[in-house]
Amino acid sequence: MSVEVRILEKKQANGAGHVRELIDHQFANYKDWVHSKSGDIDWVKRFLYNQTIVSRIGVEIQVSGRSDLLARDIVHIRNNLQDSHIDVGVIVVPSDEFEYFLTDRVANFSYAVRYVEKELREAQSYPIILLAIEHDGFSDEPLPKKKTNEGKG
Repeated sequence: MSVEVRILEKKQANGAGHVRELIDHQFANYKDWVHSKSGDIDWVKRFLYNQTIVSRIGVEIQVSGRSDLLARDIVHIRNNLQDSHIDVGVIVVPSDEFEYFLTDRVANFSYAVRYVEKELREAQSYPIILLAIEHDGFSDEPLPKKKTNEGKG
């Protein structure tokens, strides 16, 4: 699964929410990935053998939003592991370089690793994979930013 993402080479010029939408759209193109309801694991895939579920993977996409939401994603994964809804969790974050060009105070890969190793050390005992994504190069145009909380004047 892949999606091409080209960005403007300027600090915080590119909409992180747009990156999230692109990723979600790619997941939605695959019928074996199930989008979970709000407040749960973002995407779940069940691996089958002879119509029997042999493994389930849960993916949390953390490319838009505040970096403190990383803790919530880890809790979602932990709870789903403990409730036997998934067998392994993946948290997707932007690479350190990519994050520099995105809006929002999103967790980059170094922050995510440091958080798991230093702040929430119990997460090291869970089958969680931290996965960094990167952009595909530069463009003359920034990724669009979402408009939120527009004041009425």
